[in-house]
Amino acid sequence: MDFFSPRFLALTFGLACAATWGAGDFSGGLAAKRSPVLQVMWLSQLVGGISLVGLLAFSSEPLPAAASMLYGGAAGLAGAAGILALYTALSRGSMGVAAPLSAVLTALLPVLASAWTEGLPSALRMAGMVLGFVAIGLLTYTPGRGRMSASHFWLCLGAGAGFGLFFIGMDAAGQGGLLWPLLAARIASLSLATPLCLLRRDLLHMPSLRQLALIIACGLLDTAGNAFFVLATQTGRLDIAAILGSLYPASTVLLASLLLRERLNKRQLTGVAVALGALALISA
Repeated sequence: MDFFSPRFLALTFGLACAATWGAGDFSGGLAAKRSPVLQVMWLSQLVGGISLVGLLAFSSEPLPAAASMLYGGAAGLAGAAGILALYTALSRGSMGVAAPLSAVLTALLPVLASAWTEGLPSALRMAGMVLGFVAIGLLTYTPGRGRMSASHFWLCLGAGAGFGLFFIGMDAAGQGGLLWPLLAARIASLSLATPLCLLRRDLLHMPSLRQLALIIACGLLDTAGNAFFVLATQTGRLDIAAILGSLYPASTVLLASLLLRERLNKRQLTGVAVALGALALISA
């Protein structure tokens, strides 16, 4: 196998994206147990933005065309809206069946966009993508209680649409660079989150040092995941990058099992196994 071929690099970046996003969610989830969710979101976004500014200070990456920055900003707004919709849905009850619904939609939109712009992949890779959808559903499913209200349903669809549009927007933005489009996305997401945090007064109380360390880790890992996603789209297809990136819950549940001694349920174990099968077919 050629370890420097575009296909292998795309797979590597896609898996790195899933691993870092999942680890970031794990860190952010721990921080959100004792700190307001919006505070965790805002501070982690700020950390990510500061890290990108620092990298740009030592980088020779030229400022891309305005279109790349606009796509990055639009992606950041879509991603932030998706996060807010998801958090609102979570605050109104268990995600239940809605979690896999939003996660599958997150991957479905980029798959449709890629089919439109790049054509269909090979039969084996399409089979791997179907298995990937199944794995995403299994990994994100949590038992729900009671019936899902219409507003809850639409919030979950909105979350999936926001994340899916983030993938599509970052793919377009990444054609003109890496760090600058990521910074544009971060600035846009902060512009949406900051007024909400100020209205809720979630920024008045600073978190403890332990909480702050978790939030910093969340922000850095999330930014790294975004960078790996852009690199995956630059070296391969958008649909493959979206499917691989959407497997991030596998990283979260594995970390919870290793560090918090949380036992994986049968669905999650099956999801991990199906994800490995999907990876084998996608890389064939």
